[in-house]
Amino acid sequence: MRPGNKLFLIILPALILVALGILNLSLKTFKGKVVGCACDLSKVTGDFEDKEGEAIFLNEPLEAPLAVLPEPKIPPVLGQASPDGKWIEIDLSEQKLIAWEGGNKFVESLVSSGKWGRTPTGEFRIWSKFKYAKMSGGSKELHTYYYLPNVPYTMYFYNGFGLHGTYWHNNFGHPMSHGCINLPTLVAEKLFYWATPT
Repeated sequence: MRPGNKLFLIILPALILVALGILNLSLKTFKGKVVGCACDLSKVTGDFEDKEGEAIFLNEPLEAPLAVLPEPKIPPVLGQASPDGKWIEIDLSEQKLIAWEGGNKFVESLVSSGKWGRTPTGEFRIWSKFKYAKMSGGSKELHTYYYLPNVPYTMYFYNGFGLHGTYWHNNFGHPMSHGCINLPTLVAEKLFYWATPT
């Protein structure tokens, strides 16, 4: 791994995760506080939940997405590079993501990583992708509670931590999450259809 405060995602075909038993569905705690994105992965279907009209972020209610995201008009193109040539670099110090295909930049964007929970660092593989996921956690007492249905274009890379689109804030370039990597939704969509596994 390169030195510095960086998170690298190496995009390779998914492993048989159930056989490896690496799903950890419990919330992580640190000094009595819940940290990390909390998502009961056993209940994630990837389908839009149309009965979810309200979301909560930092104890404040907001409107959840009311409609299904449109399908891309052009079928996704995975590019000419082999899966080994695709990788995503996330610089937590700069709050920036660059997706690479070999030596060429595929996309570059500001992100928001963990503020109320630590974002894992190291080299990871995207092991599961869902067009929609429900996430909740934080603490009502600490005013960090969140309940977010229909989080778009979620790509899990370490337990319940993932890259995903964001409808509850637009403060990219600054830490704003409980450990996940918040992306502008259009960037998350682009990565979702580019990254493996399909």
